[in-house]
Amino acid sequence: MDALMVFGLALLWDLALGEPPAKLHPVVWFGGIAGLIDSRYKRRSPVRDFLVGTATALIVLVFALLLSILPSLAPYPLNYALAVYLLKSSFAIRSLHEHIARTVTDDIDEKRKSVSMIVSRDVSKLDEAHLNSAAIESLAENLNDSVIAPLFYFLLFGLPGALIYRAVNTLDAMLGYRNERYEYFGKFSARLDDALNFIPARLTVLLYLPLGGRKVSRYYRLARFKINSDKPMAVMSAVLGVWLEKPGVYRFPGKAPENEDIKRALKVYWLVVAEWLVIVSLLLATGACPCLSP
Repeated sequence: MDALMVFGLALLWDLALGEPPAKLHPVVWFGGIAGLIDSRYKRRSPVRDFLVGTATALIVLVFALLLSILPSLAPYPLNYALAVYLLKSSFAIRSLHEHIARTVTDDIDEKRKSVSMIVSRDVSKLDEAHLNSAAIESLAENLNDSVIAPLFYFLLFGLPGALIYRAVNTLDAMLGYRNERYEYFGKFSARLDDALNFIPARLTVLLYLPLGGRKVSRYYRLARFKINSDKPMAVMSAVLGVWLEKPGVYRFPGKAPENEDIKRALKVYWLVVAEWLVIVSLLLATGACPCLSP
C-alpha cells in the first residue's frame, strides 16, 4: 500500500472528524482488555503481580499486532480503509487541542472539571495557576505521546509500530503508577513505555528549537526529574516563559501561567505539529523510511 496516501487520509480524518466512537476505537479496546484483567486479578505477591502484569501487557500487545496485520490480509480497497482507520486511531491531533482548549475559562470550577479530565493528579485543591500549569503540562506531554511518538514508530515499523506504541502508552497510562496496587503489576508496562519514549521525547525537544533556541537547550538541561515526560514540559515552559509545576515532583521557572498562556501553548502546539507533519510527509514521499509494505 502507498504509505503516504494512508497517512494523508488518516491525517485528514483526524483534522476533520477527530476520534472514532469509543466503542469502535482500538485504544479503548486496549484499555478494556487491560482493565478487565486488572479488575479481576487479586494482588498476591510482588513476583506474581509482576508476572501477571507482564502477561497482561503481552496479551494487549499481541492483540495490537493482530489488528495491525488485518489490512495486509484484506482485499482492495478494504485494505486501505482498514489501514487508514487503524493508523488514525494511533494518533490524536485535533482531540488533544479540543481537550486543552476547554480548560481556557474564567470559571474556576469549570476549569477544575476540565483539567481533571486530562490529568491523573488530584485537582480539587489546586489554585488557578496550578490548574493552568497542569493543562499546559498535559498538552506538552501528550504532544509527544499522542502525535510525535506514534508517527515516529509508524515511520520505522509501519502500522504495527504505531499501534503497538499506542498500546504500550495506554498500558502505562492505566497501570504505570507507583502505588500499592500497581507497583509490580504495572512495572513492565511502565518500563516498556519509558524505553519506547526515550527517542521520541528528545525528538520532540528538537522540534521546539526553532521556537526557543538557547532557552530551550537551557531548560532541557533542567529536566532531570523523570526519564522522558519532563523533557517536553521543560521546553514548553522555556518557549512560553511560564513556570510549570507538579508540587513535590518538578518545577520549571517562569511567571505564573494564565489563561492566555494556555492559548499561547496551543499555538506552539500547532507549530510543532506542523513541523513534524512536514517531516513525516517528506520521509514518506521519498521512501526514506521502512513503512507499509508495497
